[in-house]
Amino acid sequence: MRLVKTIHAQEGIKSARQKAAQVVQKLQEMKLSKAAKIVESGADETFSYYSFPPQHWQHIRTNNLLERLNKEIRRRTRVVGSFPDAESAIMLISARLRHIMGSKWGAVRYMNMALLAENEAESETEVA
Repeated sequence: MRLVKTIHAQEGIKSARQKAAQVVQKLQEMKLSKAAKIVESGADETFSYYSFPPQHWQHIRTNNLLERLNKEIRRRTRVVGSFPDAESAIMLISARLRHIMGSKWGAVRYMNMALLAENEAESETEVA
């Protein structure tokens, strides 16, 4: 697992592609040819976040925000135990989501969108 994680710990897309090739070679040496094929065929699909500003990479690569939200909903639904019907479960979850969106947690900006505009402007000047 650590071997594959090193691919996404690179500074840029070029070094990530080089690291992916090294990982594929290492997996083949370890006689894990199926894993090597999966990494080789799917690595480029996972590099799309490199086209965004580096400050956004962690937010795009991970789903920590969703995991935190799901954990909060799970915590609330465990307190209730079993629901009489699906509608009551949906009502509880919806109420929790409304509370979160109305609180400080819902108002915090996850990514700075001004960086996207700067990144787009830079890429346009490189093309011209």
